[in-house]
Amino acid sequence: MDGEGEAHQERRRPAAWVPGAIIVGAGPSGLAAAACLAARGVPATVLEMSDSLASTWRHRTYDRLTLHLPKRFCQLPLLPFPEGYPAYPSKDQFVAYMEAYAAAAGVAPRFGARVEEAAFDPAAGAWAVRLGGEGGELLLARWLVVATGENAVPRKPAFPGAARFAGRVMHTRDYKSGEAFAGKKVLVVGCGNSGMEVSLDLCRHGAKPSMVVRNTVHVLPREMLGISTFGIAMALLKLFSVQVVDRILLAAARVVLGDTGKLGLRRPKTGPMELKNLTGRTPVLDVGTIGHIKTGKIKVVGAVKEVTPCGVRFADGEEEQFDAIILATGYRSNVPSWLKDGGEVFTREGMPKVPFPNGWKGKNGLYTVGFSQRGLLGASSDALNIARDIHCQWKDMMSGPANNNVLQSSDNV
Repeated sequence: MDGEGEAHQERRRPAAWVPGAIIVGAGPSGLAAAACLAARGVPATVLEMSDSLASTWRHRTYDRLTLHLPKRFCQLPLLPFPEGYPAYPSKDQFVAYMEAYAAAAGVAPRFGARVEEAAFDPAAGAWAVRLGGEGGELLLARWLVVATGENAVPRKPAFPGAARFAGRVMHTRDYKSGEAFAGKKVLVVGCGNSGMEVSLDLCRHGAKPSMVVRNTVHVLPREMLGISTFGIAMALLKLFSVQVVDRILLAAARVVLGDTGKLGLRRPKTGPMELKNLTGRTPVLDVGTIGHIKTGKIKVVGAVKEVTPCGVRFADGEEEQFDAIILATGYRSNVPSWLKDGGEVFTREGMPKVPFPNGWKGKNGLYTVGFSQRGLLGASSDALNIARDIHCQWKDMMSGPANNNVLQSSDNV
């Protein structure tokens, strides 16, 4: 057989059935889903396109990153954080926790497995998942769990004139430390948690950061009287309406932080918790940035109109020179690029159509985990729901006499 015939035969290799579910993504969401399924005796194949689990946390976050919420709100099902961890674990501690989590659950992701396409095959009654690489391996599974997350692809706004800028332009996924920018003027585009923390990190390394604030933003202290602001909000929501809780939080924030509107950080008319429920937009938890803005070490600027060879022209017509531009402009889902049969579940932007807590299940055995805009707490909720639902179907499938010894169930998940 000639080379062309061999290549054709390789491309047409038969599909391989895998037992249980296919989970796409080995970040916290995918690992949580796999662990919850394993605890109920349901097998799962975890596909991860990178070379390691929790790849985003490991390789695409800045050095000073810590969890924004206390660890009790961020632990995954079945395994708490080690007792010796601080209230807000570092990124290295979180990665170590993920490694221990996967090992404890017996989850061994298949690395270097990039999913090129996934679609439901009615004839087979299963999801057909095509992998990249030579031969395009095809896998079939009864259930497909999408766990690639909300933050898969960086958002990079196209500013006019950016191509002629003489300095460095980078997204926060490539930013590690402000050490490389000591003494330099840096424009940080974005005022979310990442924009605030990168600006603070730059300042602490001797850089001169300016932070672009285009829209309104809620900034809350991370803690009040030594207690997590998020924890306080969760406790108050059990007693009062979200509107009342927002009034309490904003009154306390004004005492702790002052009037942030005078600093160029205007608040939305809708309160922080209500806005989070309506849009998924998370309030910024301040860890010291506001203090540096007050002292002028971090400058707040308006929207960018265009980039010049030496800096930026702002919407108000003012120009300023900068040595570098860092885009703290967030991420988007990559689901539309590979999931070809998710119209019932996902929007064109690759986010669930049904809001939390009911957006985790679709048709034909399709599930989503980690798209709730509720962080690790939301991912844990999704994972538990998915495991219960798939386990019920798995139990029915395995209930025949020949399969009694295969079924391993656990009611602890």
